[in-house]
Amino acid sequence: MNFENTLEFAQQLDNDDPLKSFRNQFFIPILHGKESIYFRGNSLGLQPRSAQDMVLNEMEDWATYGAEGKQHARNPWTNYHEIFSTKLSPILGALPEEIIVMNQLTANLHLLLTTFYRPTKSRFKIICEAHTFSSDRFALASHLALAGFTEEEALIIVKAEEGKYTIDDDAILSAINDAGSELALVFIGGVNYYTGQVFDMKSITKATHGVGAICGFDLAHAVGNISLQLHEWDVDFAVWCSYKYLNGGPGGIGGAYIHHRYAEDINLPRLAGWWAQKKEKRFAQLDQFDPTPSAEGWQLSLPPILSLSVQRASLEIVEKAGFENIIQKGKLLSAYFLYILKEVNKAAGRNLIEIITPEKEESRGCQVSFRMLENGKHYFDIFRKNSILLDWFEPDVIRAAPIPLYNKFEEIYTFGQVFLKNIHPIQQ
Repeated sequence: MNFENTLEFAQQLDNDDPLKSFRNQFFIPILHGKESIYFRGNSLGLQPRSAQDMVLNEMEDWATYGAEGKQHARNPWTNYHEIFSTKLSPILGALPEEIIVMNQLTANLHLLLTTFYRPTKSRFKIICEAHTFSSDRFALASHLALAGFTEEEALIIVKAEEGKYTIDDDAILSAINDAGSELALVFIGGVNYYTGQVFDMKSITKATHGVGAICGFDLAHAVGNISLQLHEWDVDFAVWCSYKYLNGGPGGIGGAYIHHRYAEDINLPRLAGWWAQKKEKRFAQLDQFDPTPSAEGWQLSLPPILSLSVQRASLEIVEKAGFENIIQKGKLLSAYFLYILKEVNKAAGRNLIEIITPEKEESRGCQVSFRMLENGKHYFDIFRKNSILLDWFEPDVIRAAPIPLYNKFEEIYTFGQVFLKNIHPIQQ
């Protein structure tokens, strides 16, 4: 598509947008007395208007039924969590029995590392990417330490080439092949939180299996943002949070994917809890653990109904919008954002901005990250004064994520106009 940096063009894109009505289903934050331009959905997604009623329903049933709500609430609590596997199946490209909504991302990662990182004296190394999210790094380091290894001897960090911000997929594949029979686990962020780069998860998984190792992914910035085919790609396990692109609320419920060849294996080692017990035995208080032969076999505790109700509100909106429509619009939004950034550089007559998100469509989702080469924090503050909300990372990186369900192309145009009006002249 040939983009134009005009209000009319942006408004025409919005007029032609099949998802334009879904913006009305979210609360848009107010800043400086007006509706903000909210480009922080990659940090915290907005609240669905239906979420309050969803939570209130459960609060009312709690008030009405007390413990009897487990069986008699409008959505009986005992089985409430089961609907989410089906709702998330098309978003993750996974079988329902491979999906469990539970806990939060890092807790789930620790649970699954207990199962999937089983080092030996000869096969013990882990590969991750540079600029992985700190919580992932801490979790990996914890399990290395528990197994008696140091990061220096066991953690392989794949870095970008000098002068680049994104990591070539070939560099990851080379690291996998070089580690060979010493490699126990590859754990990569499917979409890097800092650059917005989408990694080739299919090729990474295939290469990992080729040397006999396990492959897992952190999907915090991928789920709800890009097209995933976890089952088809043969991914071993994955974890995610819901509070970004899935609009699950601050600290909202997380989730885990476990390929069915493992999910059905009740003999796999794991940290056990009573809610992982087979349904007919959960309330029997037996001494012997007999896990459910699905991803539910990794649950620990009673599902948090209030948090789940918020997630349900969002997923019902996703279903109505159609996930493929969301993916297509997300690509177009980020492409237009990239175009506007280049227009700013053109108008400035110099490189005021350095884009660090890959421009290839298959290598990005909604997020666009860029370095401010001059007065970065000053510009960031100007955006905020103009009710434009973005993410700032020291020393000079801004992240923006126009979200298909509630952002407009006109907002991207407006962002560009604010930028253009505040460009500082070249210092003589």
